[in-house]
Amino acid sequence: MLCVAVVGSGPSGCYTAQSLVQQDSGVRVDVLDRLPCPYGLVRYGVAPDHEKIKSLQGSLRAVLEHDRIRFLGGVQAGPGGVPVARLGELYHAVVYCVGAAADRRLGIPGEDLPGSWSATQFVSWYSAHPDAVDAGFLRDARSAVVIGAGNVAVDVTRMLARGLAELSPTDMPQAALTTLAASRVSEIHMVGRRGPSQARFTTKELRELATLPQTGVTVDPADLTPDPGYADPSGLPTPRRRNVEVLRAWAEAPPGSAPRRIRLRFFLRPVELLAERGRVAAVRFERTAPDGHGGVTGTGRYEEIEAQLVLRSVGYRGVPLEGLPFDAATGTVPNASGRVLREGVAVPGTYVAGWIKRGPTGVIGTNRPCAKETAASLLEDAPALAGKSVPDDPLPALRAAGADPVAWEGWQSIERAEAELGASLGRAVVKLPDWPSLLRAARS
Repeated sequence: MLCVAVVGSGPSGCYTAQSLVQQDSGVRVDVLDRLPCPYGLVRYGVAPDHEKIKSLQGSLRAVLEHDRIRFLGGVQAGPGGVPVARLGELYHAVVYCVGAAADRRLGIPGEDLPGSWSATQFVSWYSAHPDAVDAGFLRDARSAVVIGAGNVAVDVTRMLARGLAELSPTDMPQAALTTLAASRVSEIHMVGRRGPSQARFTTKELRELATLPQTGVTVDPADLTPDPGYADPSGLPTPRRRNVEVLRAWAEAPPGSAPRRIRLRFFLRPVELLAERGRVAAVRFERTAPDGHGGVTGTGRYEEIEAQLVLRSVGYRGVPLEGLPFDAATGTVPNASGRVLREGVAVPGTYVAGWIKRGPTGVIGTNRPCAKETAASLLEDAPALAGKSVPDDPLPALRAAGADPVAWEGWQSIERAEAELGASLGRAVVKLPDWPSLLRAARS
């Protein structure tokens, strides 16, 4: 048997493991994850109210329950855990599916003021990621600014506008539910530096904003008309044309009187976060204009938007993993069809898939062909890899290296504990929000 480790149990890791066992009956796979819970961003990145997308966990579960695939949670690869070199000794091949864990920054004055956060920090908190902290995101906040025009920006905007009735049926941790239900935020500004025809959110996500109870959506026509695609959307790709059509309809609709208001803004570039009493109080923007080449240029005109909460949603970035080469310019591991390259030469038995391979692009389904390509490269190399001597079962060596793996049965125990917690609170399932509670449940 060819023994392969896949590091990361999100979609790219699961699809890689699935491709390997489907294409070769002589392969067995250990799927390792730093967390005791599988599914990666499907568990910790998809908004709690998106049940259809979260239901993808069912298909990922089927992968991890395959008789030649073993889930081992609580196994850190790299510093503080099992070194990359040691993993390479325990398996014929290792595939790193570690995603893009860092947030891109704005690089402007005031970015680190209290009250200014990355959207990822906010998402991790309401998704019960065990590394998240309750940082008082909504403390004294009446107005929020979300910087970005992608689906994550739409998600956090929508979550800020949700009420108790809509959030209670989700698996959101109880503390986050209580905090969001008591929120005093009544104005939410979602701001993009380019025009509506270049926004990266999907039309389905965009339309959801208009379905929120007690919430109105406002679009200023003056923010749309500079966009050439707004004047004539017929030449745009279908998804972007539909976005423009939705925004046009909202801009032409009379304003309502809902107690909460979402304001979609475009052609505004953040230049500074302004403070008052040591906390963020407003964001200063420069008005931009199309430069004729697909980008924007500054106009020298500025405006300020009041905000006691600023969430920055301007993209993700891969981080280096000690022992692997890394391209700082792209935030990825250099590779050819998934084979890791060091100074242009393939590193034997070392592969990547997912965002750390190609950058943070695409949707969940994009990971499937990406994983298949990497699996095909690995299996093509299998004759050379199979000659390496590895343990019949790497588990004792992982424990000797300091890991305390959580097996699939431990994850099932966590699921039972979350169902019991939900029942005790009159809800369906409620996530355990921290390391101690997760590990207690896993070991029970």
